[in-house]
Amino acid sequence: MTQETVISAQNLSLTFQTNDGPVHALKDVSLDVEKGDFVSFIGPSGCGKTTFLRVMADLEQQTAGTITVNGVSPAEARRARAYGYVFQAAGLYPWRTIGGNIRLPLEIMGYDKSDQAKRVKRVLELVELAGFEKKFPWQLSGGMQQRASIARALAFDADILLMDEPFGALDEIVRDHLNEQLLHLWASTQKTICFVTHSIPEAVYLSTKIVVMSPRPGRIADVIDSPLPRERPLDIRDTPEFIDIAHRVRDGLRAGHDDD
Repeated sequence: MTQETVISAQNLSLTFQTNDGPVHALKDVSLDVEKGDFVSFIGPSGCGKTTFLRVMADLEQQTAGTITVNGVSPAEARRARAYGYVFQAAGLYPWRTIGGNIRLPLEIMGYDKSDQAKRVKRVLELVELAGFEKKFPWQLSGGMQQRASIARALAFDADILLMDEPFGALDEIVRDHLNEQLLHLWASTQKTICFVTHSIPEAVYLSTKIVVMSPRPGRIADVIDSPLPRERPLDIRDTPEFIDIAHRVRDGLRAGHDDD
C-alpha cells in the first residue's frame, strides 16, 4: 500500500541574520513524513530541531529549499488549520479555567458554543482529564497542565500534531506516564505526530521514525525506521531490540559531533 506523504522538506535551509553575523540553523534538510507516522527529532541543543518544527508550523520561513504540509505551503496549511502545536511550556492562561483554555482556539475560529462544549468534553476524556474542566491551571500538576495543553491542540481535530519537547521539564516518573498516554492517544486518533526531544529513551519508545540531527548548522545525521511494534509497554525498553536502536541513535549523535 502506498503511503501518503503529509510533510515533505527538500534541501531546506534557514539562516538567521544577527548582529554577530549569520547563524545557519538548518542546512540542506530533506525529509518526508508519512501519514500516521510518529517522528521524533533528537539532537544537541542548537541543532535546529525546534527551528525545523517551527518552519512546518509557519512560525519561521526557510531561506532556501522547499517544504509542504498536506501538499501546500506551511502558511496555507496554517490557514487550513492542518495542525495543532504543543509548546515546551503548557502556556495556559491562569485566569481561564482548563475548559476555558481549551475553548480559546475554538472561540477564535468561530465554533458555536454547543460544538465547543462537545469538543472540550471529548479532548478532556482523551487526555484523561475529564472532570477538571472548571479547575484553574494553578490547581493542576505540571504533568496535568501539559495534558491540558495537548487537549487544546487536539480540540479542533487537526490531522497533524507538532510537539516541541512537551515533557522536557517533567520528572522521569511523570514523563514515563505521559509517554504511555501519548502512545495511546496516537493509536486512538491515528494522527501524524512530529515530536522534538533531547531524550534518547523517549525518542526510541515513542517513534516509528527517529530523525537524528547534527550540531549547527542543523543537518540530518541519520533517519531510523523503528522495527518496534506500535503497541509498546514501558518494559519494551529492556529488550535487545530497543537497546540496539538506542545505540544507533547515540552513534548518530556522536557521528554528528565528529563531523562538525
